[in-house]
Amino acid sequence: MKRNKIIFWVATTIIILWEGIMPLSTLIFSPQYATMGTEPLGYPDYFAYTLIICKALGVLAISYPGVPAKLKEWAYAGLTFSLIYAFISHAFVDQNIGYMLLPLIALGILVISYIYNPKIKNNG
Repeated sequence: MKRNKIIFWVATTIIILWEGIMPLSTLIFSPQYATMGTEPLGYPDYFAYTLIICKALGVLAISYPGVPAKLKEWAYAGLTFSLIYAFISHAFVDQNIGYMLLPLIALGILVISYIYNPKIKNNG
């Protein structure tokens, strides 16, 4: 159904931008800011770099149509864990409600993408 494709691609595009392109472009074009989100939480610099690369690979896997279903599942799982742990980190370290809500909002959008992914496969 056309409606399912629109919902999937809107949700997936938001995730691509939020979890892939924005962090990756920061790493490439402004590397001095790449650790701004993780450093105050006590994570080492290499964690931020690894997280950015993994997020970029994850959004590629969920957005590219030719990726095997099993790999897409892993990508969705990895992005989900990343967002859950971002929420937990902010809840325990800085307790800023805005910072805590952002990963939950992204998680909700990711769930929409995940739910509609098989619907566009099954219904064309």
